[in-house]
Amino acid sequence: QVQLVESGGGLVQAGGSLRLSCAASGRTFSGYAMGWFRQAPGKEREFVAAISWRGWTTKYADSVKGRFTISRDNAKNTVYLQMNSLKPEDTAVYHCASNADNFVSTTASYFGSWGQGTQVTVSS
Repeated sequence: QVQLVESGGGLVQAGGSLRLSCAASGRTFSGYAMGWFRQAPGKEREFVAAISWRGWTTKYADSVKGRFTISRDNAKNTVYLQMNSLKPEDTAVYHCASNADNFVSTTASYFGSWGQGTQVTVSS
């Protein structure tokens, strides 16, 4: 498995921005699709965004379209989630995950390796 470590979370005011990073170690994520999911207290894990290996295909949850952008720098084994116009309902622990099949899925079960998450809190 690829080890994934998220960073960049924090406390921001509504309307602010954060950029999350997910760094892969142990192995490269060559050929892997990558995704971001989030989980708020008392709620199930929710799909946020995903990107294919070459970045040619991306998917976003309807709730974040137009506000969040997923990208990757394969030379650095890193995937990013740029979050703009943040809302209180974006508050959650954000996890990155890898899919060795390079399938840009919105379903968590298709992703085999997961990071521990980074907390994003948006105040109103």
